[in-house]
Amino acid sequence: MKLLFLILALLPTAALAQKPKDHTCRILFLSGPDSAPDKIHLFDGASSIEVDLPRMNFSQVYKLRPGALRLHLLPSPLDDPEKLPSGAPAATLAENITDFYLLVTSDPANPVVPMRMEIINASADKLKAGQMLWLNRTKNSVSGTVGSEELVINPDSSVTLDPPATGNKDYPVKLDFSLPDNELAQRFCETQWRHDPRSRSVAFIITEPGARAPRILVFPDYRPK
Repeated sequence: MKLLFLILALLPTAALAQKPKDHTCRILFLSGPDSAPDKIHLFDGASSIEVDLPRMNFSQVYKLRPGALRLHLLPSPLDDPEKLPSGAPAATLAENITDFYLLVTSDPANPVVPMRMEIINASADKLKAGQMLWLNRTKNSVSGTVGSEELVINPDSSVTLDPPATGNKDYPVKLDFSLPDNELAQRFCETQWRHDPRSRSVAFIITEPGARAPRILVFPDYRPK
């Protein structure tokens, strides 16, 4: 009888421990054109919320319901999945990705919303405070040093660097790139950046129209506890 009572007493605790976690995300509209809207509606398969589309910083933190979700970008609110426009930009979110970045980019060919989106896993076991996630969105190879860390990143790939410095201080950055048809490395970045050990950050390597050398855009993500 005592054993049965103990099992029943532990059941609420076990149920609470297994409760699915909400998803959290921050949004970035990377290189979004000036003509694009500053807000859009994010549909999670059951309901939609209006979200910001910032170009030069991450959005506020948004919370989504738990579970595996199929996300869509829509021009207006939607609460009925049966009325989901065919061809709306979509991305699949796995249940175990508790925190993520929703990367939005321009897609003029999409007639519903001229955008596409990508989910970047930013869960605590993937990107920690002080670390840097590098994403190379060019056809160039990039290599060099970021503070105390060596960076080698191939075209269309990503890599996570450990903190480039200790404490809140400046550190040197020296980076070279090589074109797909030429292995000769060329310096394109030599500067000083500031390290914030409280913040993780995401660095995009992109190519801008008419430019030969790539460009780096770094977005810090600091969240007060």
